[in-house]
Amino acid sequence: MQKENQTYKVAPADRLAGVSEYYFSKKLKEVARMNAEGKDVISLGIGSPDMPPSEQTIETLCNNAHDPNGHGYQPYVGIPELRKGFADWYKRWYGVELNPATEIQPLIGSKEGILHVTLAFVNPGEQVLVPNPGYPTYTSLSKILGAEVVNYNLKEEDGWMPDFDELEKMDLSRVKLMWTNYPNMPTGANATPELYKRLVEFARRKNIVIVNDNPYSFILNDKPISILSVSGAKECCIEFNSMSKSHNMPGWRIGMLASNAEFVQWILKVKSNIDSGMFRAMQLAAAKALEADSTWYEGNNVNYRNRRHLAGEIMKTLGCTYDEKQVGMFLWGKIPASCADVEELTEKVLQEARVFITPGFIFGSNGARYIRISLCCKDAKLAEALERIKSIMK
Repeated sequence: MQKENQTYKVAPADRLAGVSEYYFSKKLKEVARMNAEGKDVISLGIGSPDMPPSEQTIETLCNNAHDPNGHGYQPYVGIPELRKGFADWYKRWYGVELNPATEIQPLIGSKEGILHVTLAFVNPGEQVLVPNPGYPTYTSLSKILGAEVVNYNLKEEDGWMPDFDELEKMDLSRVKLMWTNYPNMPTGANATPELYKRLVEFARRKNIVIVNDNPYSFILNDKPISILSVSGAKECCIEFNSMSKSHNMPGWRIGMLASNAEFVQWILKVKSNIDSGMFRAMQLAAAKALEADSTWYEGNNVNYRNRRHLAGEIMKTLGCTYDEKQVGMFLWGKIPASCADVEELTEKVLQEARVFITPGFIFGSNGARYIRISLCCKDAKLAEALERIKSIMK
């Protein structure tokens, strides 16, 4: 029998030693504390659309939620209506033919897809190529799962595109996956057909799987494109897409991946042992959302264009420079040479102006002299944030 004074000791798994709590998880707690103290912080940090889904989407959700037979477990592969909805969407907007039965896998948000794909393709000790700067979850989940992260550089002077000459000089013999994200987050660099063709050629020659994360192609972007539009891409590429950004549904957690049938089946082996599908009414509503025409996307972009102007004024007030050609729901700017440290600037703005702006270092060392402003904030609040920042920069 255990003695009462015996110390009970439990240690976390070793895999947690190489990762920390997600930056926004930690920082938003601080913002919440400041708000609880009455400081009224304006958050320009996270990319969570503040506009609602279409009325038809919400009506479909509500109507189907009343179905007494719609509350059970749903197929691991997603319901046929949603898979067909994604296939029709890809055909309509990207010109990509996908078999809805075998080449599409709905996801509980594309973030979980990073987990599933890594588990399906990468053994512990094998390598993955991760962009610097890039989405932090590519790195953290890879480390948790025992993969070795190898960064590849994205730099402003190269238009935030991969340096293929540099990649060719690297030892890629243990690399299984290459994570790409275009239109790019955090930099706003847009995808081009030439980039996608070069990535496919590189993947086929190096025997690497490209995983392209593509949630931003409808935000402030005149011509959405998919890496799967490149001939032969389906053989060596997986593409993620998401309802979160394009259809204002971040809290719904509905995304998808598309690839060849064999890759999708490997991923399903993992996914079917981790989750048990999504609520049927949500899937039917997502399928309805995917039927939106160009006026839906343009309506969103009218708002984003107005906000983009205000974000640009904030950048100028802070002495930052930025590329006007950026797309997506953020604005990425370079801090002035007079500023010693990016976090010094963002903390000054948070503490003195009560405005939360993301420091670029969280995306990697190549983001250390940059800040990111989210456009997911009402115009009036962005305008107020601008005035607050002007008041501390005099």
